[in-house]
Amino acid sequence: MAAGQPASGEAQTSGPPAILVLEDGTTFHGTGFGATTETFGEMVFNTGMTGYQETLTDPSYARQIVAMTAPHIGNTGVNDEDPESRRIWVSGYVVREPARIASSWRARRSLEEELAAQGIPGIAITGTRALTRHLRERGAMRAAISTAEPDPQDLLGRVLASPSMLGADLAREVSTPEPYTVEPPPGVPVTYRVAAVDLGIKSATPRAMAQRGCQVHVLPATSTAKEILALDPDGVFFSNGPGDPAAAGYAVEAVRGILAEAVPLFGICLGSQILGRALGLGTYKLRFGHRGVNQPVKDLASGRVQITSHNHGFAVALPDAGPGEEIPLSPGLALAAARL
Repeated sequence: MAAGQPASGEAQTSGPPAILVLEDGTTFHGTGFGATTETFGEMVFNTGMTGYQETLTDPSYARQIVAMTAPHIGNTGVNDEDPESRRIWVSGYVVREPARIASSWRARRSLEEELAAQGIPGIAITGTRALTRHLRERGAMRAAISTAEPDPQDLLGRVLASPSMLGADLAREVSTPEPYTVEPPPGVPVTYRVAAVDLGIKSATPRAMAQRGCQVHVLPATSTAKEILALDPDGVFFSNGPGDPAAAGYAVEAVRGILAEAVPLFGICLGSQILGRALGLGTYKLRFGHRGVNQPVKDLASGRVQITSHNHGFAVALPDAGPGEEIPLSPGLALAAARL
């Protein structure tokens, strides 16, 4: 197997030859798994040791090929309880060694079976460490995975012709087409009504709010301030999501309308970037982004360090960071946005 020797107890299964081509011409050869096809997207990496199922189904990864820095992925298979949305959103998946046998009482399918069923190609390469270092030095870039054994130069040409993440309005592509409501579980009284604008929301987010007594009305990304405020919410939440915040002007206008009515508002990931733009700040694309469940962040006001979950390739451009700013401690990361 091109990606390394199988762990004890696993049956070695060889897949078709596959190739990963980056837009700067860097090429990795490996073994395909999942769907036998071709895919294009922005090449990024995730530093999480666990949570691959949540990563695959996170809408924030739409149109991205994700490389995992942990060497062995898929050990616990895929279950029906942990998906963060209705489908896999990553365009392609890069690992060092995919587990060929799922070992968990909750597993319903293997990682490879799930990727194949949803038409997502994966590639196993021995050089995930080299790939990650390359992306840290050169930045996230367009890429392609193919199991069709094409000419690398031909594939590179198609990579260069593929769309960039800059200017990409993806929130409306991944958002719910219709509003829906998440109620608190039995025995938990409704304390607040929250309007959650779905820019690519993960299913765990409204569920966590509901468990704390919130009646959560999840709305499409293109909802206007008038439509949101018609719910008479106690607070408004703008979710995570994919793409360039500069391309989501409709969401910026909605935030401005809500702020004008002094309704409490909170945003995470893309939602926080939309909030920044509504307040007159700019946004910019990070060199390689912050992705993983193990990102250390230091609060300069208290000196405390917290391990946080990040998944974003854009950030808010602050004119002058003041008290309350936070610094990601992972090497090479830029200053994070101050608390707004």
